[in-house]
Amino acid sequence: MAAAALPALPPQFKSIQHHLRTAQELDKREPVVSYYCRLYAMQTGMKIDSKTPECRKFLSKLMDQLEAMKKQFGDNEAITQEIVGSAHVENYALKMFLYADNEDRAGHFHKNMIKSFYTASLLIDVLTVFGDLSEENAQHRKYARWKAAYIHNCLKNGETPQPGPIGMEGESFDVEREEAGSSSVHSGTTQAATSSTYEANNIPTSNYTGIHIPPGAHAPANTPAEVPHNTGVTSNTIQPTPQNIPLVDPSLYTAQSAGEVHLTPEDFARAQKYCKYAGSALQYEDVSTAVQNLQKALKLLTTGRE
Repeated sequence: MAAAALPALPPQFKSIQHHLRTAQELDKREPVVSYYCRLYAMQTGMKIDSKTPECRKFLSKLMDQLEAMKKQFGDNEAITQEIVGSAHVENYALKMFLYADNEDRAGHFHKNMIKSFYTASLLIDVLTVFGDLSEENAQHRKYARWKAAYIHNCLKNGETPQPGPIGMEGESFDVEREEAGSSSVHSGTTQAATSSTYEANNIPTSNYTGIHIPPGAHAPANTPAEVPHNTGVTSNTIQPTPQNIPLVDPSLYTAQSAGEVHLTPEDFARAQKYCKYAGSALQYEDVSTAVQNLQKALKLLTTGRE
């Protein structure tokens, strides 16, 4: 665990309590993701209230945790380089999303997959630390939060959820009640869990049949997310299936530029991003995404075009 325990969470920071809980849960198995969850909470908290004494005290302790983690993992590129960190957090969020989505489409409805959907949405929140969300990630977040609410409410009411994308209006998801019996975010201090209802904001009533999951997703589709320890799914019970590897574009082997290629600093940055994304994908043994991103980088560097 990083640094000293946090004081009680001020009421003003209610909106970040689940991001902090997620950070706690991932401290040991995914410290990089845990670090960025705290960074998101820090940045969001600063925007909410940085002047009230209790808020200042909380933010100061949270900053101490961040500094301690940065010192501990200072040789990790995912901490020192935002491009690598962004790819790492995005891959983990989509890995969790894909696990929940595959469980949902298979009709396997349980608390662990609900938790996976909701946690995936929280981790996509965290991606805003690196800038604006892509349209795909914004859609994933909206869908994951709505799915968690919909399935939770169906199970609570004794109804059988419909698998996969369906038309549905916004649902409310009482996360605290769902997690009854689990510890609230206190980081070593005693703090009563505060009930809060999370709503799937701005959920359109149209069908979700067009939900987009990137081709060559960031983790094998049957990879279970490393979500809270109460899961009954282990890596021994699910065997990975062969991956569909995209063909390498033959034109890349014989790419000849028509004259001198003028690459801008932005081109170099994008090429670097693709290479980092490829490296991060390989951490999850996702060859397909690695190949796709490496091809994008090569095409950009040889032709000046994406």
